Amino acid sequence: MTGGVYLPTDEFTGKGPPDFDLAADYLELVAFLSGDGQSFAQYIIDALEQTADGDFVDVDDEICRRESISSGAINRIAFRKEILKESYPFELDKDGDIVTFGAGDLSFGQAAYLLSLVLSNIHPLTTVLDNADLVQTRERVTEMRTYFQYFATAALAAEVVGPAWSFGFPRPDGSGFLTKLKSVWISIKDGNVNPRDSAPASPKDDQVDVFARREQRDELPGFVLAAAQVATGKNWKEKSILAHAAKGFYGRWFSPQPVTSLVPYHVIPFTCRDEEMEDHVLNLGNVLHRLRVPHRVDEAQALVDRNVMIEAYDRLGDAVELIRSFRTKPEPGELH
Repeated sequence: MTGGVYLPTDEFTGKGPPDFDLAADYLELVAFLSGDGQSFAQYIIDALEQTADGDFVDVDDEICRRESISSGAINRIAFRKEILKESYPFELDKDGDIVTFGAGDLSFGQAAYLLSLVLSNIHPLTTVLDNADLVQTRERVTEMRTYFQYFATAALAAEVVGPAWSFGFPRPDGSGFLTKLKSVWISIKDGNVNPRDSAPASPKDDQVDVFARREQRDELPGFVLAAAQVATGKNWKEKSILAHAAKGFYGRWFSPQPVTSLVPYHVIPFTCRDEEMEDHVLNLGNVLHRLRVPHRVDEAQALVDRNVMIEAYDRLGDAVELIRSFRTKPEPGELH
């Protein structure tokens, strides 16, 4: 049983290359949401067969195509497991037939993966979770996106091995923009927060959702200072802060401006095709995606153990509970 998770078979009928990541997501979501925690590679073949119109020029070719999509999905799952190791929340049997989700405790990294998986497949991104019992309310989706920002904060802290601040609106401490910026810059100690007269009067976050820095013992300028946009919507490719981080942000809010350059990051819950990464980095800066965020989130625990400040890290336990409630008690609703 697929638990109401839907394979959008029309996505696999075109002339372009099959989206193996989408097929892999389908198998993972079936395992995650089903009562027995399992899904089978055969489900993809069955779904494609049920929706076929039966008018094939070559039946053998059609059968091979279905099997190639199924095996391609399994290969992606095996690759995800290889990359993420313990931060990946699924297991794959030795024959590559069964995907299993365990019922044990989730690490924060595994929870980050599952949250990313769900966020990647809510409407209108895909139709995989369009079953009425799985569609989430707008409020629940907003909550999931907020928690993803907290995971992104932990991931960026581990990326630069230093403290991180969750700066995106609404901020976890409820502070206003300038109040928060001044608070962050007490630790940065480079430049002075002093906005131009022409700066926006009521900014939310001015495109920056997370700051993180690699500390230097002398506390002088010239260190790794990361600024990240956390993008979870369909238009994530259009939200680059590359140019803004290079000039606009400092120019608006500081005088004198910091001399330490901002390193732009883009943090997303989606998977990225290998062949597209070069272009993504050119246009978005460094990209932390679904196969990078979970491992970094798990690495953040070592920083917390050393008393390195990671804002909102104490809320990740709530995110784990949110993920578990999604699996055991889906909240029906309509997205408008």
